[in-house]
Amino acid sequence: MSIKKVAVIGAGTMGAGIAGQAANAGCEVLLLDLPSEGSDVNALAQKGLDRISNPADPGILHPDIASQITVGNIRDDFNRLSECDWIAEAILERLDLKKGLYKKLDEVCKETAIVSSNTSTIPIKLLVEDMPLAFRKRFAITHFFNPVRFMPLLELVSGEDTDPEIMQKLNEFCDKDLGKGVVVCRDTPGFLGNRVGCYAIQAALHTANNMGLSPQEADAVFGRPMGIPKTGVFGLYDLIGIDLMSDVASSLVSILPEGDAFHDVGNKLPLMENMIANGQRGRKTGAGFYRMHQGEKQVMDLQSGEYAPLKKIDIPVAMKAEKEGIIHMLDDGSKYGDYAWQVMSNILVYAAGLVPEVGDNGVAVDDAMKMGYNWIKGPFELIDEIGADYLIARLESEQREVPKFLREAAGSSFYDGLKARTHGGGWQEIKRAEGTLRFNDRRKTLTASGSNSDASWYEIDGIALVEFHSKANALGAESMTILEAALDAVSANNLKGLIVHNDAQHFSCGVNLNVVRSFFEAENWDGLDKFLAHFQNTVHRMAIADFPVVVAPVGLSLGGGFEVVLHGKQVICHANSNMGLVESGVGVIPAGGGCKETLYRWIDKKDGDVAAGAWEAFMSLGYGKTASSPLIAEEMAMLRENDRFENNRDRLLGEAIAAVESGAEQAAFTRDPIAMAGRDEFAKMVKWAEDMHAKGKLFKHDVFVSTQIAEIVTGGDIDPGTLWSEQDLYDAERRAFLRLAKTPETQERIRTLLDNGKAVRN
Repeated sequence: MSIKKVAVIGAGTMGAGIAGQAANAGCEVLLLDLPSEGSDVNALAQKGLDRISNPADPGILHPDIASQITVGNIRDDFNRLSECDWIAEAILERLDLKKGLYKKLDEVCKETAIVSSNTSTIPIKLLVEDMPLAFRKRFAITHFFNPVRFMPLLELVSGEDTDPEIMQKLNEFCDKDLGKGVVVCRDTPGFLGNRVGCYAIQAALHTANNMGLSPQEADAVFGRPMGIPKTGVFGLYDLIGIDLMSDVASSLVSILPEGDAFHDVGNKLPLMENMIANGQRGRKTGAGFYRMHQGEKQVMDLQSGEYAPLKKIDIPVAMKAEKEGIIHMLDDGSKYGDYAWQVMSNILVYAAGLVPEVGDNGVAVDDAMKMGYNWIKGPFELIDEIGADYLIARLESEQREVPKFLREAAGSSFYDGLKARTHGGGWQEIKRAEGTLRFNDRRKTLTASGSNSDASWYEIDGIALVEFHSKANALGAESMTILEAALDAVSANNLKGLIVHNDAQHFSCGVNLNVVRSFFEAENWDGLDKFLAHFQNTVHRMAIADFPVVVAPVGLSLGGGFEVVLHGKQVICHANSNMGLVESGVGVIPAGGGCKETLYRWIDKKDGDVAAGAWEAFMSLGYGKTASSPLIAEEMAMLRENDRFENNRDRLLGEAIAAVESGAEQAAFTRDPIAMAGRDEFAKMVKWAEDMHAKGKLFKHDVFVSTQIAEIVTGGDIDPGTLWSEQDLYDAERRAFLRLAKTPETQERIRTLLDNGKAVRN
């Protein structure tokens, strides 16, 4: 039986998210909640559908997908559950309510229907203890993470009686169709992600308070320097919601056994009860540990509860730790190094102490933290990075207990290539689902053929693979040097082709603006022009190569990063890829072939109408439009017909390798000359920008930026029909970029973005 029709009961944040992801997978979905008073009896379910349809934070890949979701209520539409192949329960975390629902489901659902709960705190044994064996056989826990569309982790838990075939079916569906990284968990309290993740958050929270660190100081340490998202701990509390995060911690306290270290950190900070009562619950209420006040970001004093402006935090070792490893942060003699050690050592000890309770090795824990909490490395990978002997020796010097599993790694490690250490001795091959392939796994067995600070290239299965790995994968001359070297190697060594891909959270957030800044501050205009030409020539080689070139991006592909994507012969991207050319916001234009490709693609989309294509390109580039999914990107002429996407990011590399090996749909795309729209359309575009400025909808410098874009996409002051080659468009991009880079307004935008995190509008 395949899963084609899905029902979700409970249309809150999680339930609506599950419904949206099932619809993204092509399923017909029934979303039910309690009946409402008033004219719209389905108001609660409709509210859930509206939430995931919000363009500002969409839980669905395209607005049209909402039509696959039918809303209803459990009073009037319960019998419709008899049609469904999978019923996912996502109601309140109350055992009595769940048990009552399951008894009703057993009366209605067909005998082959799978039933699961999204619970994260209630053991499966308790959930179904009153249910007949036939029901228990097809019941499991499917614990998703919020937001469901974007968080890869799904914890899958079976009961004593769950049919292995049901587990296999759910595993395959959640992996291939829903695109989740499935981690099979034992039925232990909190499973894996929340057990370790919440402990880490609470430990960081309480240690900062005990040491007298401000939220800003704590987040500056327990963030990027530790391989953790920049929100840190207090920022993450605000993001999740202080009340919700506190409830999760309290629920874990209630179910974890006595003696578990979580009890030491599970309670709220003294001021948090007042914060929740006062409505200071995080971003959703506009104020938490941080807030924006009259355009100024402020941070709370943990003792007084008062807000003060953010201060510049100087932690010299932080950047070194981010680039070269957390050992530098742990060894730092400052209070920040002490904080890092206290928090991270407690987390690593806690994680090691969970084996063998939660599993025979640390692979699932590491996967849970990477996919559920966006850590770059999991706890056991971090121990390998800093050294098990280092950790053991330092713990012993402080007379702290060393978990047995950690001591077993003394003189060795938890990973050896694609093998993981098991509890009690021995090694076990790391097994992934069939068809999944992570480059981070393969890299462990490879040596880079070429590498520098920004990028590396490897040979994998007779294919050259380029990986960007600078901060935010920002692109500079070094990135293009590696890409060039890989292109050369494919030709010289008769390799099968080229793949550009990485396993980072984002593919690339654009060209390194610090490089651009160094050029304009030195007034080195010739150097800047050569830098841009080098970028253009390199990506152009990708497009015209006589071998397959596949770009497989994940996360953000913006600015220069998206220009690399645009020049791949075929793009195989993740379903949650967000792409676009956003340069206008900082006062420049795409100058790596982005304007050129946008114009060509819109002309194609407009069936050869050059003027119509030029206007679409002008608007897209001028507004810095982005696409929040591949389906939307195709509508916006950012992807072509032969480009495609995968719901599961762990399947991208395997699909990219298969595409290179087949060579299908990867013809070189040299561009024919365009009969440019010319001066009349150029004048109309300039007039439009000036009118928008007069109406207060564009800033003054935006008009100048728009004028440069208009000149590129129309040819400017030339006769209509004048032929421009692809190279003419490349040249026009560089001219426009240089003009803009010379202006004080653009320089101010770039400086403020780099120095303050936000570009000034001028």
